[in-house]
Amino acid sequence: MPVSNRHHIIESIAQKIEIPDSAYEIAEARYRDLGTWFGRADSHCGPFSPHILAQGSFRLGTVNRPLNEDATYDLDLSCKLESGITKETWTQEQLKTLVGLDVESYRKARNIQEPKEEKHRCWRLIYADEMSFHMDIVPCIPEEMVARRTIEEAMLKAGSDRMLAEQVANLTVSITDNRHRNYRNLCFDWKLSNPEGYARWFESRMRQAKDLLEKRLMEMKKAKIDDLPAFRWKTPLQRCIQLLKRHRDIMFRKNPEVQPISIIITTLAARAYQGEGDLGDAMERILNEMGTFVRATAPRVPNPVNPAEDFADKWSTAEGRKNKLEENFNAWLVQARADFTTIARSLDSDFISEQALQKLGSRVNTGALRGTLSAPAVIFTPTQHTIREAPAKPWML
Repeated sequence: MPVSNRHHIIESIAQKIEIPDSAYEIAEARYRDLGTWFGRADSHCGPFSPHILAQGSFRLGTVNRPLNEDATYDLDLSCKLESGITKETWTQEQLKTLVGLDVESYRKARNIQEPKEEKHRCWRLIYADEMSFHMDIVPCIPEEMVARRTIEEAMLKAGSDRMLAEQVANLTVSITDNRHRNYRNLCFDWKLSNPEGYARWFESRMRQAKDLLEKRLMEMKKAKIDDLPAFRWKTPLQRCIQLLKRHRDIMFRKNPEVQPISIIITTLAARAYQGEGDLGDAMERILNEMGTFVRATAPRVPNPVNPAEDFADKWSTAEGRKNKLEENFNAWLVQARADFTTIARSLDSDFISEQALQKLGSRVNTGALRGTLSAPAVIFTPTQHTIREAPAKPWML
């Protein structure tokens, strides 16, 4: 396998935007503490088997350092009440109010100064000490069996593995949303979500890097990869998504509301990834192929764990057309290919450092880069025992 200078250069950039493992550990301690609070004997939610789960980028291990030092991290959580509450007997408003009672008591018990804030789907706590978090807690209940089977069949039709489809579909939940027309009334058409199922699907994409994950297990002295939280997997897929999101953030810094959303970038990158162990190879494939997974008709970017849901549904709305959301995604992808190609082809450490700062907001050590570039990349051919220089790999179609 080629030992590529490009891998080391891009890895050094990725490390600059990565948050330390301690930040993930603090986040994990926070939501476990919240889970303990919700599960205590005198909890309002206690009789309904509450389960607090991380979701979003903290769950996937794709969090970046904030662009601004004073910015806060978004820690997305779901509060799943696993028994005793059904759509036949509870409204969305009643469920959200119930969860809000324990959120408020937790806030007071932990001396969180900012009052809890109601969002459309969740309760928000602003948790500030050694690390500042927006902790968004989404109330939810398990989805009914009929809907879960429908989703499983849709996943199978879309080409999913049968075991994965069954496992993931069973994790589907119904969530609260105060914009729903029957938010205050009994109804059956609650908004569906599946953050834990999406995380399992994402992990299935990462598992393709088998050799790398075996190395991680040896380093961490674990028996199986499931014993490690996703942020410790540190696969090229996760690294690529972090870099692509940061490139997006820089490109749309002045107008972030019209930028491609993270779930679209994450989903398309994960679909394109084929288990490459080398970061440069992974980025090359992802940039060249992620656009091919955007469908010509709705759903344009299907949710892999609910194929009827379209992550790009806003593209076709009046507001989406006004903000040119689809055009912005295409423009970003073209620019990302061009910028990463520029970095990949250059042998000038000063220029690479300048581009890393300008395009990715990352300050890299020019001296270390110079040392990396001065050592030729090599390929070992076992049968002939010959060594030759590895060609640079452009990331352009």
